[in-house]
Amino acid sequence: MTRALAFIIVIVNIAAACAGCASTGATPRPFPTPNAPSPVTTAPRPATTPALAAGNTAGYGVAGTALSLRGAPYRNGGSDPRGFDCSGFVTYVFGQNGVAVPRTVTEQFHAGRQVAGPQLEPGDLVFFSTVSPGASHVGIAIGGDEFVHAPSSTGDVRVERMSASYWATRFVGARRVL
Repeated sequence: MTRALAFIIVIVNIAAACAGCASTGATPRPFPTPNAPSPVTTAPRPATTPALAAGNTAGYGVAGTALSLRGAPYRNGGSDPRGFDCSGFVTYVFGQNGVAVPRTVTEQFHAGRQVAGPQLEPGDLVFFSTVSPGASHVGIAIGGDEFVHAPSSTGDVRVERMSASYWATRFVGARRVL
């Protein structure tokens, strides 16, 4: 085990202990680390993206911040740990990492550049059509098939699988703002 991987595992365990478990019980295993081989079988990436994976340390910081907030309650219009709505969660997480992003889902859906699903990296924004046509919900990719988000008033900040039937059928796109 590399020293970086061991450090990240310790940080994830501390965050889980402080923030509580996600209501789905999902925890990314292993937590994504730069330059580490992925245990998940995925299609090979095009030749133009490996440099991004190696240099995406900001994305890992964003993913780590998002994971540390698991268990925070939902609050309509919320944008701090006392309560988040989905876009407020994204704005807060990126702000904690020194990156300004727009406040609303619609504005976030037009920020940065479009990313194809197979090219998702930790820190990318993932969008879903949940309450109206088009992008109406946003989360943050954390690696593999998982993202973290602030779901509607029935939940707390938690990790979900993009391949889950509910999310897979509602996915409308992804954006990279880092």
